[in-house]
Amino acid sequence: MHLGVIADDFTGASDIANTLAKGGLSTIQFLGLQTGDAPAGCEAGVVALKTRSIAAADAVAQSKQAFGWLKKQGCTQFVFKYCSTFDSTPEGNIGPVGEMLARELGVYGVLACPAFPTTGRTVYQGHLFVGDRLLNESGLENHPLNPMTDSDIRRWLAKQSKEPVGLVPWSIVRQGGAALRKALEEAAARKERLVIVDAVSDDDLLTIGDACAEAPLLTGGSGIALGLPRNFIKRGLASGKGSAFRGAQGPEAILAGSCSKATLEQIDVHRGAHPALPIGVGDVMSGSVGPKDLVKFIRDNKGKAPIVFSSDRPERVREVQDKFGREKVAHKLDALFAETARDLVEGGVSRLVVAGGETSGAVVSALKLKALSIGPEIDPGVPALGTTEGAPLALALKSGNFGAKDFFDKALRTLAGQR
Repeated sequence: MHLGVIADDFTGASDIANTLAKGGLSTIQFLGLQTGDAPAGCEAGVVALKTRSIAAADAVAQSKQAFGWLKKQGCTQFVFKYCSTFDSTPEGNIGPVGEMLARELGVYGVLACPAFPTTGRTVYQGHLFVGDRLLNESGLENHPLNPMTDSDIRRWLAKQSKEPVGLVPWSIVRQGGAALRKALEEAAARKERLVIVDAVSDDDLLTIGDACAEAPLLTGGSGIALGLPRNFIKRGLASGKGSAFRGAQGPEAILAGSCSKATLEQIDVHRGAHPALPIGVGDVMSGSVGPKDLVKFIRDNKGKAPIVFSSDRPERVREVQDKFGREKVAHKLDALFAETARDLVEGGVSRLVVAGGETSGAVVSALKLKALSIGPEIDPGVPALGTTEGAPLALALKSGNFGAKDFFDKALRTLAGQR
């Protein structure tokens, strides 16, 4: 294994694994902390953690353990992958984890860039945009766990970091890899541990790949991986053939826990032609709705692409959180979807689509999967995933804000091997 990625959630792990596989690296997504050796032939390993919204000290500890495992597998370059909308709070976790990894590797001037222009995430003068809106005006200021109230991610990262945070503006990035590399070296000389780097196009991401070909560590969204595979292929360290994938035929289910605008639109489109079961969070909290109800609905609508969802409008989400407590609501919903997914798969469901990073993490943990192969891309940033052993199971783990309006139908077709 040459390239090792530590991702702070499961959908983000799928996202960057997709980028690496498309770039030609044989890529495997590892689910949770690992102990044994990676399979032979794995050129890039992505360790999916569920550390985005936990205490910073715990996120650092788990990330350090994942780093140690990847280093043991022979990795020479590492990526800390976080959300393209920089999901975090002023208390962490991007700064603490990024600084820990940089200290472990003994480096300064480490690139930090969440940009993913294909999905509308760009960074200019240190400010993060979603489409044509500043981050804090894009709807992400209403995120139920990590409300993003400041588009100046250099300032946001500085609140989380113990050491100075730098900035390389687009005026330098546009000059090419050599100019960017020099700017990062100058930032390192100033003892700036993490450095926000502007990027407004895929060409800028390729510039990052060129500039950081020899860098031990990068941090950011999946976009920063766009230019990395070709570095290994050029040096003859990787085959350029990408990853193998096996789809799955059989029963299907869609579970949606994200409250993002994109997911809400996707639910509205899907429920217009397929059976849909909305889940009242109050009913879940009271115990009047549980996994058995969701499983029964899915089984009663076998073959009809049924969807069950707890997704709701931001104002409704806030009302429920104020009544029951944010952490209690999140824990209860994660447990609901986790047990539902486990029962569905044990009952024969072989195609499973999950919307939402926290929901995906809960589901995959409950299924006790260890590794997934990377399949065809469904929509930008969202690949089909397949089990590497045992009974065939194909999954799509979708970050809340990703995917076209018809994502759910498209995902089920792709998981079945229909392009």
